[in-house]
Amino acid sequence: MEINKEDYKYIKAKRRVEEMKKFYTNVAMYVIFICALAGLNYYVNEFKNPWFLWAAFGWGIGIFFQAIKVFKWAPFMGKDWENRKIKQYMEEEKKRENKSEF
Repeated sequence: MEINKEDYKYIKAKRRVEEMKKFYTNVAMYVIFICALAGLNYYVNEFKNPWFLWAAFGWGIGIFFQAIKVFKWAPFMGKDWENRKIKQYMEEEKKRENKSEF
């Protein structure tokens, strides 16, 4: 079974939309959960010790890196970078093999 160009584009676009949907779901859960923790923190000690910020910070780091991946903000995270590095390492290996033949 052969996949034509249009089908490939559709599959790729659908995968991207699914990644974005997961990201937005994660952000919504983050907001809900951190607000609940903040409410609990206020109820317990009226923010004298704002411990909910540790959870917000930790989970926030994860969301930040997920955003970079989903929206392709960093050149070191994309497929183009991976393909360039693979090609670079293959060329380096080929050069080493050529040098060892002599």
